[in-house]
Amino acid sequence: MTISMHSASAPIFAKTLGNMLLWLEAAKKHAETKKFDTAVYLGLRLAPDMLPFSRQIQICSDAAKGCVGRLAGQELPRWDDNEATLDELIVRIRKTIDYVQSIPASAVEGSEERAIEIPRRNGEPLKFRGEDYLRHYALPNFFFHATTTYALLRHAGVDLGKADFLGRP
Repeated sequence: MTISMHSASAPIFAKTLGNMLLWLEAAKKHAETKKFDTAVYLGLRLAPDMLPFSRQIQICSDAAKGCVGRLAGQELPRWDDNEATLDELIVRIRKTIDYVQSIPASAVEGSEERAIEIPRRNGEPLKFRGEDYLRHYALPNFFFHATTTYALLRHAGVDLGKADFLGRP
């Protein structure tokens, strides 16, 4: 049995983004219990040269919608990266889940050989064939930033464990 391009992308993104919603709800409860403003989370970093917490979530969002949209050959929606609260980041994640789930499987199937170009600020775009883009760029990039989001919340004392990262099967 082979795995499809759709089953290897959209449902994985949607599930992990759904798990991220639970992490953010746990973070809100943690802040309430400890009596601090949830805005504290937005600037969290593990290292001074690292992008802050809010950017980790925005990049996860962009990676998921970008991957599914590119594989489907669709023009990507452009969203401002202006979320300034935990609740606004929650809305962004929900919007991303809705977008990812709105792409029909039939639009993604057969995209293994689709030419994918990722624009870069400086220089030539990155060029991939669809399957390589999914396996070697989009999924690793998405999970890098999802894992960083999880790690930042754990570092801040939010009661999360491996099961929260993995979610329910």
